[in-house]
Order: sequence, then structure tokens, then C-alpha cells
Amino acid sequence: MAEKKPQTFANHARFDPPFHFFLLPVFGLGVILALIHFFAHITEPGLHHRVHAFLLIVLAVACLLLVFKVRLYALRVQDRVIRLEERLRLSQLLAEPLRSRISELSEDQLIGLRFASDAEIPKLVERALNEKLSRKEIKQAIQNWRPDYWRV
Repeated sequence: MAEKKPQTFANHARFDPPFHFFLLPVFGLGVILALIHFFAHITEPGLHHRVHAFLLIVLAVACLLLVFKVRLYALRVQDRVIRLEERLRLSQLLAEPLRSRISELSEDQLIGLRFASDAEIPKLVERALNEKLSRKEIKQAIQNWRPDYWRV
């Protein structure tokens, strides 16, 4: 098995080819084609052509929305698991008084901290709390990247 490319802030974002390069384009194209179909039939006599064309738009938009919602639900569950993992990890790595402040970290901060090595966690948590660092700022501050190859 080939070794994975080391993760950094610059390359940690990930594409899911079936989602980003197949499902989104197919269902996006479906919405566009349904709109074209609707406007091509808007002037035809008879209500049934317009109703049919309108229902195709509704169906295409519903399918596109379904694709997005399924993806977002999976990401939301994953973020909840990351939040739990990081709280557990921080409770083991941090000394008092930082350990008692774990609950002050936002979900975004916890998700950003998952990439930090164990050695730099205490200082980074302190900075995140005191400076109200965003997820992106935390990731940019990480010196020793701890990869997450399992992110959906």
C-alpha cells in the first residue's frame, strides 16, 4: 500500500469524487434542464404541459436538495464525533486550569484542534480560548500537523 501524502493546512481539504464530481453535476444539470424544459413549454396551449414542466422543476430541485441534505447530515454527525473525540483527548492532555475550560471551546475550535499534535495542544488551546481563534486560524497556527484521513 502506498504511503499517504502528509497532510498540511494547504492540502487537508478533501473532495469526495462520487459526490463532488458526479452527484452534484448530475443533479445540478437536472435542475437546469428542468428549467429549460419549463420555459420551452410555457407558451404551449393547455395547462397540462406547464404543470408537467413545473413538476419536473420541483422534482429536480427536491433531488438536488436531497443530495445536499444527505451530505450535510453525514458531516454534522462527523463533527459531533470529532467534538466528542477532541474533548476526551483534551481531558487527557491538558493540565488544570485549562482542563476545566474545555467546555468554553466552540465546536469550530474543537474541530480545528483535531489536527494539532499532542505536544502543541496546551498552548494552542490557551490561544484559542484567550484570542477567540476561528477554526481556520487554529489550523493555520498548527506547526506539527496530525492528519485526519478519515474525514468524509
